[in-house]
Amino acid sequence: MIECVANASEGRDAAVIARLAEAAQAPGTRLLDIHSDPDHNRSVLTFVGSEDAVGSGALRLAIEAARSIDLRRHRGVHPRTGALDVVPFVPLEGATLEDCVAVARRVGAAIARETGIPVFLYGRAASVEARAALSVLRRGGLDGLAARIGGPGWLPDYGPARLHPSAGVAAVGARPLLVAYNVCIAGLDLEGARAIARDVRGAHGGLPGVQALAFRLDEAGCVQISMNLTDVAATSVPAAFERVARLAESHGLRVASSEIVGLAPRRALCGATASELLLTDTIEPHVLEDRVETACP
Repeated sequence: MIECVANASEGRDAAVIARLAEAAQAPGTRLLDIHSDPDHNRSVLTFVGSEDAVGSGALRLAIEAARSIDLRRHRGVHPRTGALDVVPFVPLEGATLEDCVAVARRVGAAIARETGIPVFLYGRAASVEARAALSVLRRGGLDGLAARIGGPGWLPDYGPARLHPSAGVAAVGARPLLVAYNVCIAGLDLEGARAIARDVRGAHGGLPGVQALAFRLDEAGCVQISMNLTDVAATSVPAAFERVARLAESHGLRVASSEIVGLAPRRALCGATASELLLTDTIEPHVLEDRVETACP
C-alpha cells in the first residue's frame, strides 16, 4: 500500500475541490481525507492504494487540476509553484521508498505527457540532489522559477523547459511519513511569529526534523506557525506544540489553537488529547492507522 498526499492550489471553491476529490478516486484507491484551507487557498488530498491505483489517481488529479485551477488568478498565503503543487508518494504496508520512487517517476512522466506541465522530481526521487528540497524549487516563487527553468541544473525531469501558463510546474516525489501541523498564535504579530518559526526550525538549532514557516491569517485574526515534522521519532506533535507555546510566551504571545493537516501516524501523537493540543477538532479523524483500517478493511 502506498499513500499519496497531494497538495492542490485551491482551498475556497467547493465545486473545484469536489472535482479534485472525484478525480483522485481512481479504481482501487481510497480517499482518506481532504483538508481545505481558504487562507492558504490550498487543499491536501490523502489517498491510498496499490502502486498502479495510486499512480492512476495522481495522474487523474493532475489532469483535473490543470483544467480547473489557474495560478494567474490564484491568491493565498502558502508558497506554491503549481496548480497541482506537490505530489509525494509515501510507503505504507508492504511498500518501500524505492517502490515510491518508481511510482513518482512513472507518474511524473505521465503528467508531463498528458498535460504539458513540466515536472520536477524531488525528495528521494530527485534526479538532481541540489534541488531535492521543495524549498529550493520554490525559492523566489513562480517568478524565480521562471527565471531558472531551462538554465544550468534546471531542466525539468519531464516536459517542456518553460512554465505552463496557467498551471506552473508539478513537483512529484517520494518521501517517508511526515506530519503537517499548524499552531495558531493569537493576534497578528507576523514578526513575532517569524521569530518563533525560526527558533523552532531544526535547521536553526530548534527541534530536530522540524521545518517551519510563519503566515498571517487575516480572516482568522491570527498568525500561524506552519510546520512539517519530518522525523516524528525525534519530534512528536506534542513536543512541537509545547516548544511553540513556550516560544510564544517568551515573545509575550499565546497559542490560540492548533490543527493537524490531514493524517498523522498514531506514534506521532504520543497519546495527547485534543484539549491538550488546543485542536480545532477531535483527534480521532486524524489517526492514519484508523483511517486506513476503516477504508481498507
